Amino acid sequence: MMNGDNDDVGGFLNPGTKRGSDELLSQTGAVSNGSVMSPAPNHADNNNDAKKVKLDTKNPGAPSRVIHIRNIPNEVTEAEIVHLGIPFGKVTNVLVLKGKNQAFLEMSDEVCATTMVNYFTNCTAQLRGRAVYVQFSNHKELKTDQTHSNANPSAQAALQAAQALVNQTDTQGGPNTVLRVIVEHMIYPVTLDVLYQIFSRVGKVLKIVTFTKNNTFQALIQYPDVVTAQAAKMTLDGQNIYNACCTLRIEYSKLSNLNVKYNNDKSRDYTNPNLPTGDPALDSALAIGGAPGVLASPFAAMHGLSSPLTAAYGASPAGGMPFTGMPLAGVTPTAAALGAAGIRLPGQPSPNCVLLVSNLNEEMVTPDALFTLFGVYGDVQRVKILFNKKDNALVQMSEPHQTQLAISHLDKMKTWGKQIRVTLSKHQTVQLPKEGQPDAGLTKDYSNSPLHRFKKPGSKNYQNIYPPSATLHLSNIPPTVDEEQIKEAFTHAGASVKAFKFFPKDRKMALIQLGSVEEAIAALIKMHNFQLSDSSHLRVSFSKSTI
Repeated sequence: MMNGDNDDVGGFLNPGTKRGSDELLSQTGAVSNGSVMSPAPNHADNNNDAKKVKLDTKNPGAPSRVIHIRNIPNEVTEAEIVHLGIPFGKVTNVLVLKGKNQAFLEMSDEVCATTMVNYFTNCTAQLRGRAVYVQFSNHKELKTDQTHSNANPSAQAALQAAQALVNQTDTQGGPNTVLRVIVEHMIYPVTLDVLYQIFSRVGKVLKIVTFTKNNTFQALIQYPDVVTAQAAKMTLDGQNIYNACCTLRIEYSKLSNLNVKYNNDKSRDYTNPNLPTGDPALDSALAIGGAPGVLASPFAAMHGLSSPLTAAYGASPAGGMPFTGMPLAGVTPTAAALGAAGIRLPGQPSPNCVLLVSNLNEEMVTPDALFTLFGVYGDVQRVKILFNKKDNALVQMSEPHQTQLAISHLDKMKTWGKQIRVTLSKHQTVQLPKEGQPDAGLTKDYSNSPLHRFKKPGSKNYQNIYPPSATLHLSNIPPTVDEEQIKEAFTHAGASVKAFKFFPKDRKMALIQLGSVEEAIAALIKMHNFQLSDSSHLRVSFSKSTI
């Protein structure tokens, strides 16, 4: 038996002999091999058990295949603990004690454990941006009774995923410091800065090179060591950047080092901020102005842009000016925050989802019109036309990437005879008027509108976002309404109809081609949700096709 059981956890760890499962359960009222097992936080047994956990602060202990990890964040998962151990060998068990900010990781043998402890002696381990402390446990093994292992699905899932990664690595070749990242199903644009924000939270990113190959956006990302690269692959492979799209597929690159010549929106060497941008005019301006490392991209410099990435990863505009900028400090995405809803950053301030729309036609603009137009690119929550400057309005979207889509597709579009401007506002939210305050109907709240296009996760509307065009896509057409009735309705709305075609396999949908893009914008505003029959309202969006 070992002396000084200073990481004893009341029966979960065993210096020499394994206790029976009945004894273990009767002692703790919980299960081993997982997140702190809750009875409620104030449950007496749970408190007594937690008191038995003591920190290994003074004596790191003799080598053991069980590793003690201290100072872990409260919300950390078993998978994140397992990720720390994967690069060093097979992980056979995991135990997380969230109430005491501790975890235990059991490796397959002492050699793997020793390698891990030695590595993190010289390099601080991090979980969710917090430094954690890795040392040998005073115990020789974790309780691995099969009954209790099965009782915690999250722990078992983490261990199985770890083994799957090891098996995959065995067949694909060894880890490398450079990852090859492919973005699949890229509905929303993904920029170099978006990738930096995501991958830098796993560890320090040295270099990034982005490119398009076989019509697919790809990137090479270099870390300082194999351990960090492997952790990034394990954590991020298969995750979605945005809701149900922009899926990351990650493999090891054949390259061991990236040669970056320029710091711009396509490539970046974070170890050498003094590289030229590749734009002679901008480089000469930087030489005169000094401090070239401050500029993340020529576009950011010229247009005063910061990164669009805030508490959720906002995209840069498709087909428009690249929205790149300096990486944001203090943003901490985590593996647990990744999922079907896309990569999100919990605990951060709300991102700016408010747009400033200027140079509007004062005679034509209404909150409903802006709600309909901007609703093509996101779910509009509130609209406010400025009382003292009615050619300006604030439009609040529900997601930051929706603001970027709106900027990309609507900025400088001719609407009601004027070229409107769409930029990010300095306001974080659109304030509703106080009760009794005169507003003249200039501010409206649409948070409960039934007309939102993107409220349903994974909606097909995400796949049909196109810039304004002269051809409109019509849907929800009832069988009682014919071509002439629809054309007459659009003509009455002021549009000149050039062509019309029902979909051959689905008469509920049709394409209608108008005289110009400006006409189509005005027609969409007027005709979206137009009542075609007692029970049917027309749905209108921009089409990528022509007739």
